[in-house]
Amino acid sequence: MLRDITIGQHFPGDSVVHNTDPRLKILLVIAYIVLLFTVNNFLGLALSLVLLAVLYLVARIPIRMIAKSLKPILPIVIFTAVLNLFFMGGKGEPLWQFWVLKIYKEGIFYAVFMSVRIVALIAGTSLLTYTTSPIVLTDAIERLLKPFAKLHLPVHELAMMMTIALRFIPTLIEETDKIMNAQKARGAMLDSGSLTDRVKAMVPILIPLFISAFRRADELAIAMECRCYRGGEGRTRLKVLRFCGTDWAALAICTMVFCVIWATRFFVPGVL
Repeated sequence: MLRDITIGQHFPGDSVVHNTDPRLKILLVIAYIVLLFTVNNFLGLALSLVLLAVLYLVARIPIRMIAKSLKPILPIVIFTAVLNLFFMGGKGEPLWQFWVLKIYKEGIFYAVFMSVRIVALIAGTSLLTYTTSPIVLTDAIERLLKPFAKLHLPVHELAMMMTIALRFIPTLIEETDKIMNAQKARGAMLDSGSLTDRVKAMVPILIPLFISAFRRADELAIAMECRCYRGGEGRTRLKVLRFCGTDWAALAICTMVFCVIWATRFFVPGVL
């Protein structure tokens, strides 16, 4: 399961999606998330998935990576679907009833709708990290938060901490997998027993994981000090972010598609 977590990983490429300005990609991802929560019908949700599929094809991200990014959230999707299936009321007689549990036609539609929405949300946000390197992502976040520097907020430090945290997710996952394999080789029963036994078995994993994380953080701090890192004041960048014609074209196309998807809520009946 740990090997299937792809959060924070970057897949280099030379596609239009990879070369788009990272500031624009962050803003478009935020707009896409808002759009997913404003769409209330299956047509708008289907158009959102089509847009996402086209972007993945253009970026040449393998389908297996999309499946890996969705596999860890499968329990959340199932849990959400079950809640909406049994606790969402409807009109008329229920299709199935047992004790206090009732399934209505509206509950089935809404359970499917919410599940697909969560899948689109995770896949859309994963596309950002897949096509943007951590260094470029740091610059983009810093530039977007630059207006808050007038309020004396440490914008550069905040952007750096966010990106370092994102960058070290795959490293910590790999470290956790190594520790779990080492404990299993020593006879630890991590996948069997009651829930209490499994929780107790996690202690020999968490302690060395925390020690390793603190050691890596200390090594990173020493490396940054050795390179005379003093924050964002007076620092220059190897690659300066600039909008080009391709970025404006991508903004125009995505804006039109977003408007079409959002307009479906006025012409197509909602799920509820």
